[in-house]
Amino acid sequence: MKAQDATSGKDSKVWLFFALTFVLTWIFWIPIALTRQDVMAGPLMIPFLVGGFGPSIAGIIMVYRTQAREGRREFWRRSISFKRIGARWYAVIFLIFPAVYGLGILLDILLGGSPPGAEAISQIAAQPASLLVMVVMGLVVGPLAEELGWRGFALDQLQSKWSALVSSLVLGIFWWLWHFPLFFTIGMIQSQWGIGGLTFWMFAASVLAQAVLYTWVYNNTRRSILAVILLHFMSNSTLNLLLPISARTFLLSTILLVVAAIVVVMTWGPRTLTRQQGSIDATQSA
Repeated sequence: MKAQDATSGKDSKVWLFFALTFVLTWIFWIPIALTRQDVMAGPLMIPFLVGGFGPSIAGIIMVYRTQAREGRREFWRRSISFKRIGARWYAVIFLIFPAVYGLGILLDILLGGSPPGAEAISQIAAQPASLLVMVVMGLVVGPLAEELGWRGFALDQLQSKWSALVSSLVLGIFWWLWHFPLFFTIGMIQSQWGIGGLTFWMFAASVLAQAVLYTWVYNNTRRSILAVILLHFMSNSTLNLLLPISARTFLLSTILLVVAAIVVVMTWGPRTLTRQQGSIDATQSA
């Protein structure tokens, strides 16, 4: 690809990725939602899970469509290398979501609420072997299914044009919209929240705040895709272990996530969310 062709097509890459992601996912999720059957019980689970891989499949397609051999190799190195992540960032990855949800639960209890149901923890206590299944599913469904695309491809493309903060919010909006069919899918927690209510908008705020936090970790771990896979795993797993939780716990935890994102932006700066003054070295966006 000639340099001028790469420049002229630069802006279109990320929008093509988003379009491809939505097609690859919604072609499965929308028909499933229209069946009005419980996706968690029966054969619909298989196509539902396949649809969830839309972001990562789209990301891999775009990497192989736009990158030379070295760019492709670097993509996979960033996806599996544990060395890119320093000890401090491992601490952030594994502690931030337990801390946020734990504080949200504590505040709810202090306000007269009840502890979370934590049904998954009870199941693990009764059947310790189920923990392995939960860990494997927790890594595959969500983190591996999504992050090779959202952060593995799209984030670099956005940051080549905009600041880290703006890129995070743009990506967060698409990330949130991507989940929209789940609000109509029986068996998913989003379907219990409904459209337009407080919990619906809390979910949107949570996704946007998390998008900022994911970019912060990604940019400070030398664009480690593995780092955000692990961070996504901790976000999902922490919540899944605690469910069911009260609406007030979810509200308080969401507020804490938003506060954490604001503190990150104010402390690290909106341009890169790092100590660097220049732009992030995003070779994948070349």
